[in-house]
Amino acid sequence: MMTIYKWENGGLKETVEFCESCWINLAEPTTAELERVLSFSQVPRDFLTDPLDREERPRFESEDGFHLVIVHVPLPVRGDEDDESVLPYETLPLGVVLFGQSVITICSQTTPVTNAFLDQIRRVCPPGECNRFMFRLLWHAAVLFLRYLRDMHAKIEDLEDSLHESISNEVLLKLLTYQKSLVYFSTSLKADNILINRLDHARQLSLSEDDSDTLDDAAVEYQQALETATIHANILNGTLDTFASLINNNLSNVMKYMTAATILLDRGRLKGDDPPRRADRHHERLRHEHPVAAPGVSARLRGSVGDLGRLRGRHHRHPLLPLQEARLLTRPPQSPDSPIHSPFSPLPHLTI
Repeated sequence: MMTIYKWENGGLKETVEFCESCWINLAEPTTAELERVLSFSQVPRDFLTDPLDREERPRFESEDGFHLVIVHVPLPVRGDEDDESVLPYETLPLGVVLFGQSVITICSQTTPVTNAFLDQIRRVCPPGECNRFMFRLLWHAAVLFLRYLRDMHAKIEDLEDSLHESISNEVLLKLLTYQKSLVYFSTSLKADNILINRLDHARQLSLSEDDSDTLDDAAVEYQQALETATIHANILNGTLDTFASLINNNLSNVMKYMTAATILLDRGRLKGDDPPRRADRHHERLRHEHPVAAPGVSARLRGSVGDLGRLRGRHHRHPLLPLQEARLLTRPPQSPDSPIHSPFSPLPHLTI
């Protein structure tokens, strides 16, 4: 899309024809629009095609009286805010071409920088003052960087508050997208600051005092945006590292509890098998020593040992269980005519 503005009655008015002093704004231009601008401006073709590359780095270039400035500007990404795979903000190159008393801006997408610039400078700076016009555009780009950084900081704080209540994978992934956006902002702002410093010392531009003042204002805003982006990025990195440590600590605590529960279950199962095993050993011994009486005695012994095992389980749960109860449980059944034996006296001798 191509839009042409000319200076008329102290403001910029949209027109359909090129004129001597105008601003040509190209957003997602077609081949026909590029050819039309090339035939009018006679600028090198690379000056109009290089800014369309999304990987192009900020730089300043001058050739045969034509000047090209490529700067990175912020761009909010339209999409579902709840989608953790969508980056909230990114950056893309914006080209500014100066020739004669006219200015060309070209970008691969429609950016809010040119819209904000058009709203604020409509009655301030004519395109004939090319250097000042360009520096004002850069100043608006820096202001948008700061505005989007404030928005990101507010949204990051909201996500952190939700993480304090409950750790969620969706929230962590959303924080990761903001971390990526901050990395893009920091990288672009570093390159833009280098570009601003080079423009301040570029002899090809022949800057006036007003031009230098406008460029200094833009440099201050870019430096502030860079420092703000760096601070927010460092804070977010520390926050993500902290939550990662909390997740690891919680996982370690869960593994400790599970290990302790497993040990207790295995210990209880092994202890429950001990009395029957001892009863089997006593049964085998009695069967060899007293073949005839072994069945009845071993049955009585097996029942007593089983009761003792159950009693020991109760004793573990109730350590104050009286010893007398254990003696009563292990006392063998007696008939009225049988002699009284101690609960722990050996079995009477059996004769065949």
